[in-house]
Parts: sequence; C-alpha cells; structure tokens
Amino acid sequence: MSAGSADSGATNAHETQPHETSAAAPPITLDGGLRLVVTPMEHARSVAISVYVAAGARYELAAEDAGLSHFVEHLCFKGTERWPRPHDIAAEIDSIGGTTNAATEQELTVYYAKATTEHAPRAVTLLADILRNSLFHDAEIERERGVILEELAAVEDSPDELVGVVLDGLMWPELQLGRDIAGTPESVRAIAPERLREYYRTQYVPSSVVVSVAGAVTIEQASELVSDWQRAGDAARGDRMRLLPKETEQAHLSLGMRGLSVVDDDRYALGMLSIILGEGMSSRLFTRLREELGLCYDVHTFLSHLRDVGVFGVGVGVDPSNAVAAVHEVCSELRRVREPVSAEELTRAKSVVRSRIQLQMEDTRAVSAWYGSRVALGMPTRTPEELTACFERTTIGDLARVANRVIRDDNLHLAVVGTIERPEELASALTVGV
Repeated sequence: MSAGSADSGATNAHETQPHETSAAAPPITLDGGLRLVVTPMEHARSVAISVYVAAGARYELAAEDAGLSHFVEHLCFKGTERWPRPHDIAAEIDSIGGTTNAATEQELTVYYAKATTEHAPRAVTLLADILRNSLFHDAEIERERGVILEELAAVEDSPDELVGVVLDGLMWPELQLGRDIAGTPESVRAIAPERLREYYRTQYVPSSVVVSVAGAVTIEQASELVSDWQRAGDAARGDRMRLLPKETEQAHLSLGMRGLSVVDDDRYALGMLSIILGEGMSSRLFTRLREELGLCYDVHTFLSHLRDVGVFGVGVGVDPSNAVAAVHEVCSELRRVREPVSAEELTRAKSVVRSRIQLQMEDTRAVSAWYGSRVALGMPTRTPEELTACFERTTIGDLARVANRVIRDDNLHLAVVGTIERPEELASALTVGV
C-alpha cells in the first residue's frame, strides 16, 4: 500500500504498458453507476482486477483533511465482517496464490488484485468486501495512525522522495495537489475516526468507482463478477525555489514546470521531449551531466498528467558543491531543447514509445491498469495501437512549439533537499532565458 497519474505515453505506468492483441470493450455502466471495463486476453492464464475510486488529495478540500484518502486506503485492509482481522484478509489472498495491494494518488485511489482464472471470483469478492464493508474499528484506526506517522517519518529520511513533496508545494501552493498525499504529522494525528468513516461512506460509492478486469475472462464473466455492487482554472503559483536543509551526502534537486493535462493533445510531443531530454543513457541530460561532466550518477526527466494540470520536470542528485553547476547545465539543456531536435532523435523517441507500449501487454495487471485508469479519469479508451499512432504523428515542429510553450523562466520551480552553502547562486542559475 502506498501513496503515490495518466497519459504521457512515455513515462506514466497507465499509458506505457500494453500489446497489440488486446483491446478493451466499451465501458459498461451498471445500474448503480459503477463503470466496468473488460479486456479479454486470449492467451492469459490470470485475471487482474483494478478498482479505481474517486478518492485522493484532489478531494480533500480542507487542509485538516490532508492525508484522509491515504488513511482510508490503509484501513480498508484492516477488517470486514467476513474477514474481521487484517490477517484474515492477507490469508484469503495468500490461500489462492494471488496478490493484492493499493495506492493513493492525487486524483484516484486504486485497489488491485491478481489471481489465476479459477480464483478470480474470490479475488473480486475480497476487493468488493473491503471497499464496501470495512469495519473501521477505533483500535485499528489508532494502530494504523501510528503506522502512517512512521511512513511520513520514513519520507523525511528519504531525500529523493522528500524533494518531490517539496516540489509539489511549490507548483500548487494553494491547491490540494500541493500537499503530501499522505498528509502531515499534524493532520494525520488530528483526523477523527468519524471523519474517516464519513469519507468512506460518501466517497466509496459505485458511481465513483471504475472496475477494470483484464486477462482470461469474458465480458459476460466480468459483468457477473461485479453484478451485485449496488448504490449505496489556473491556480496561483508558489515561490520559484525552496530549500529544505538536511544533512545528506547528496543534494537532491527537483526542477519542475507546469506541464499538460490528460486532455491536452500536446502531451504526446511533451512525452517525446522527455525521452530526448532525460530518459535513458543516450538522452541529452545523461550524456552531458554524467558522461561529459561527471556531475552526477543519476539524472532523469519525469512527467505527470492529471485531469486539468500536469508537471514536467528534471530530477538529479549531486554533491552539494556541484549543485549550482548541475542547475546551470540542466537549464542549458532545457534551453537547447527548445530549438529543433534532429530527425534521428525524434526517430529514436518514437521507437522508445512503440517498445514501451508493447513490452508489457501480456501482463494482465498492466492491461487492467491501462484501461481502468483511462475510464476513471474520463479519457477515451484508446487501444495501444491508437495511442502509438498519436505519437507517430508528432513532428519536429511540434516538439519545438511545445517546448517553447512549457519551458519558460516564469514556469520554473526548484525544490532542493540537502545542504547548500550559497542558495542564492542556485536561484541565479535557475533560468532558461525567456
């Protein structure tokens, strides 16, 4: 279980998984409002079920609710009338040789399970039960409150995770998206048991749920599995830079720009730019910062596409003495990628996308996530082939246009975790010239 977006086609798990032999059927809306998407996979020997709930940081309107969705996710594994103890839930999935887990994201919470074909009904029954009938006993709430506080403390001790939290706060200072998905120690301590139960009752309803089933299953079989589920603008920006002093061997830098949403057609070109700039050992950033200058061990780009916003960024860990040089070089490469890229680079990026979209299609869990997340976020249920075609149509001119749209001085934010002696020099280096 973890706190943890969907249509980069290049880096997001929801969009980079699947193979050309599978296509989801059109989503089915059941009487209670639950949406079902089914992807039969002829040669699969397993069935994967992904259940997406409209619950996440986006829905935590009050600051004191920060971490509420993540807290509820944890509690859904702590007992139901049928399986009253956490051990009983774990034993049920273990007894069929299956797996189950969950993750809370900014706009969705996903619960998933995978089992062999004959045991799929038991896996679905388990997921349905924890999503509809979890007990939320006071003793389990207090026990899990302590677990989550330890989870938050672990992030504090993990600079590479912490720097992402800091960057979100810079990018979305007045939105729920700017908060840590797991909340703060203060908010987690303050969330009352009844508030957790209320959120569970109001948010975990069929009309807020998408069930995605993939693998050795027919549409009719999948429909039968879930047939009894009944009804029960442009935001302000933060500071350009934030430094969180911490005694670490490396300074962890995360440079972020507001990117593109899941419905913005320019996201395909941005995905290509991400590959060219910072994905893989032949990318521009890796070649320049690591191979030529020896400034770092790891440097990479990252993408996130949400319903109405997005993030495009660069992450790098360096010796604190090299932090200014690293920011200067990253900004230099960002500036350079606004110029037309070579035909060879674009061809390579398209090849990377094609391979990524095909490589994991035989995995039923990946397929169920592919289609389920798209339906949950209101995106069209494109097949892998259709998505590949979107990237194939991208031109060199598209890349230059989108790069100039996103990579601008007024769109740069830098989060730093570590010890920096002259942070003002970092701020001065944070420029792409426009």
